[in-house]
Amino acid sequence: MSASIEKQLALFREATVDLVSEPELREKLASGRPLRIKFGCDPSSPNMHVGHGVPLELLRELQDFGHTIIFLIGDFTGMIGDPTGRSRTRPALTREEVSANAVTYREQVGLLLDTTRVETRFNSEWMDEFRAADVLRLMASTSVARILEREDFSRRHREGVSIALHEFLYPLVQAYDSVALAADIELGGTDQLFNLLLGREIQRAYGQSPQIVLTTPLLVGTDGVEKMSKSLGNAIGVSDTPEDIYGKTMSIPDGALPEWIRLLARGNTELSRNLAGLADGGNPRDVKAGLARHLVARFHGEAAASAAETHFDHVIRKGGVPDDLTEVLLRTEGAPSILVLAALVAGGFAASKGEARRLITQGGVRVDGSVIRELDRTLSPGEYVLQVGKLRWARLVVRS
Repeated sequence: MSASIEKQLALFREATVDLVSEPELREKLASGRPLRIKFGCDPSSPNMHVGHGVPLELLRELQDFGHTIIFLIGDFTGMIGDPTGRSRTRPALTREEVSANAVTYREQVGLLLDTTRVETRFNSEWMDEFRAADVLRLMASTSVARILEREDFSRRHREGVSIALHEFLYPLVQAYDSVALAADIELGGTDQLFNLLLGREIQRAYGQSPQIVLTTPLLVGTDGVEKMSKSLGNAIGVSDTPEDIYGKTMSIPDGALPEWIRLLARGNTELSRNLAGLADGGNPRDVKAGLARHLVARFHGEAAASAAETHFDHVIRKGGVPDDLTEVLLRTEGAPSILVLAALVAGGFAASKGEARRLITQGGVRVDGSVIRELDRTLSPGEYVLQVGKLRWARLVVRS
């Protein structure tokens, strides 16, 4: 067995939670050919967060071993809607919505992988060609009892919650993707284990050697409690500004540091050493600063990391005002003034008036350094420094 194979096996063991199975993986590696590694993405949301960086960082390392990374965009399955973790049927997306999200995903994957060495595929390539007979053959490859082993399906079935028949097709189609791609390995989060294992079964049913299943841990979010998710508001987007990535990382609970460094900075000996130093009286803030700088550099480069660090120290720690405020022009539309609430929405600081009300009532809005708590507070024509939360700033220019 070559040293390269042993080195790869060590990486797989270190970076994954589930490995099904190591003897089969050893055999595939011993073939000496580049393995086809499938990583699927259902583009139901156009934004990736740093939690996605956990499997993608592993894929980058596997690229360096010469393997072929297949980034599969589930544009067809996106129109079914992944029911993972849902208590009810998820509304299906249109092809136009899925296509728009897919473009954004490809751009963001480029922040983590060398896309010149990635094979990007869409499962509509083969699913659009499926006939009724093909669907029947696929459905005959497993049983209802097997599909109901999936935790969210079994829970809904027990509770009498409706499960639409088309939802059963989602894991089947995702499994068939491995057949269409002749995947040697499929990588996903631990929440995708059922789907990945089903891929092995369907490959066998179609006469293929079953893929190796690898799962990576799910990163806890900035709240230190729930898994990272945009919908839970505890995520850091890979396309967030350097200042936002740095500031949000600095806000994570101290207890989340070991997991974040293990999953997002594997192999960074300096961060690991600083983390170990906490037991000897080290400052968690310094460890977070190193992690924040690491993440910004990973997505935006070293220069952006240095600038974000300077911004955080000046603005957040020392309470200063950023030097390069974005100017936002607002009109009173003939009125003598504009509500702060309306200015938050018009300036893009809140998605709705409801969100703007929450920001104000929670004390998250400052104008010229003073906290705004009144929902009827107005701004007359003039210039103001607006701060929303700790990280968002702007120079408001109000004109009549």
